[in-house]
Amino acid sequence: MSKIDWFVLVFTLGGIIAYGLYKSKTSKNLEGYFLSNRSMPWYLVLLSIMGTQASAITFLSAPGQAFTDGMRFVQYYFGLPIAMVILCITFVPLFSRLKVFTAYEFLEQRFDVKTRVFTSSLFLISRGLSTGISIYAPSIILSSLMGWDIFWTNIVMGGMLIIYTVSGGAKAVAYTQQLQLGIIFLGMFIAGYLIVRHLPENIGFAQALQISGASGKMNIITTGFTENGFDWKDRYNIISGVIGGFFLALSYFGTDQSQVGRYLTAKDNTESRIGLLMNGLVKVPMQFLILLLGALLFTFYQFNPSPIFFNKAVEAKALSTPYKDSLTAVRYRFEDQQMAQQAYSKLYLLKQSQPYKDSVAMGNAKLNLIKKEYKTLLKKAVPNSDTNDTNYIFLRFVVDFLPKGLVGLLIAIIFLAAWGSIAAALNSLASCTMIDFHKRFVKQSPNGTAILQEEKEYKLSKYYTFGWGVFCIITAEFATGMGSLIEAVNVLGSLFYGVILGIFLVAFYLKKIGSNAVFWAAVIGELLVILLFLLDKYEVIGLGFLWLNVAGALFVVILSGCFSFFKR
Repeated sequence: MSKIDWFVLVFTLGGIIAYGLYKSKTSKNLEGYFLSNRSMPWYLVLLSIMGTQASAITFLSAPGQAFTDGMRFVQYYFGLPIAMVILCITFVPLFSRLKVFTAYEFLEQRFDVKTRVFTSSLFLISRGLSTGISIYAPSIILSSLMGWDIFWTNIVMGGMLIIYTVSGGAKAVAYTQQLQLGIIFLGMFIAGYLIVRHLPENIGFAQALQISGASGKMNIITTGFTENGFDWKDRYNIISGVIGGFFLALSYFGTDQSQVGRYLTAKDNTESRIGLLMNGLVKVPMQFLILLLGALLFTFYQFNPSPIFFNKAVEAKALSTPYKDSLTAVRYRFEDQQMAQQAYSKLYLLKQSQPYKDSVAMGNAKLNLIKKEYKTLLKKAVPNSDTNDTNYIFLRFVVDFLPKGLVGLLIAIIFLAAWGSIAAALNSLASCTMIDFHKRFVKQSPNGTAILQEEKEYKLSKYYTFGWGVFCIITAEFATGMGSLIEAVNVLGSLFYGVILGIFLVAFYLKKIGSNAVFWAAVIGELLVILLFLLDKYEVIGLGFLWLNVAGALFVVILSGCFSFFKR
């Protein structure tokens, strides 16, 4: 990077940390540290919810996802608006009335302590691991493209945000997320503008979409049906998106403390509801536009020299092996085919006929086959390397084509997006540890006033936040070879969210079912979800990961009903 890029990067990150510390003044008690004294207006609740879910993985991996698989990933979010309505009717009023710190406190009141602890433990495991991936995601990409050591990149990525997260708690998280999202959206808009601007003369936004459509990248709505019926293994279609996405969103926003903690900071029910409903309205178009960057980037590389492989570090290692000549020969073939592809694309725009559209699609199929051959050679040359380069596509464009200053800004955005979600996650992990475990099981000292006890718990909460930060950094150091990281995080969440949601559904709607029935149903249900995942992984069955959320919730509801019935 240039000196200007380094200045922009350091100035942006330093400004965010300073702003977080400035906004971190709050009451030195648990309500101030974890819930901002329940004082946040709806727009800060909205921005905090969006900042928590929109991690660096979203902005790095989503454009690459659309680049390789098209826009159909947007269907993953179609169930979200429906879930927001259900939450506003059912979850929000209850949590607000009970004045809980965590969602899992309610479960002890409804069932018993073991159900509360089991559910909270599922959250801590899933959120702790996924937050480690959220640190690893930008770190591995930055280390690859910039030549930074991954070990120290993980430490810097996680360590810097711990400063203001530990210091300020939920209030610092909410206010910094507001500023972070503003910078992020500005940077992504600039990137999209520059992608279109770098296209050849007489090829604008509309023509770029035509080329993406001819190449199968504008597959916004897919049914999941084939000539053999519905494909259950198809991950992204309108049916799995609406049904599976609904269950996932209901669990994530209704039972995951990293999100519940965001809207518990609101002034009242109305502010919480507006924040959630606005999130339901904004999230789908926001994700659509982020994916659209990937579709536009695909067109960009139809007319500009494209890397055959986007991960520079792995490619450099492979080219230093005896496979160099074979790799070079394949790359020359790729470049020749790409020249032909440019001609196909221009003819299609000129003639607008089906044969030329078919030529574009066939040309891309040939390019993909050459890429596959190249990756096979890379794997032989560097056996332990990750040859899935989806996560590197967007940032490679940033580094190769953006002017000085903007490269630093876009890399700062990667840090900021990571910080927004990780900071909220650390705050929620600490709140669950403090409220669901420490305060529940550690006896308070009889000595000292209530104020001294509050200050002691406040300080201890900071240590828990720091401890979870260290845990997530260690997790990031061991994360590798996960392919598309935006998929990896959602698959990990789907292993737990369905079961957690099932417990809450029984708590809300099946009043006659008792604690033992739901507890053992949840334990067995979690084991069955893991079994389904393993059967799918080893191709014994075909089941897209979104359906794990549905299965987990149904397992708990059905099994708890059966246990309760036979107990009678």
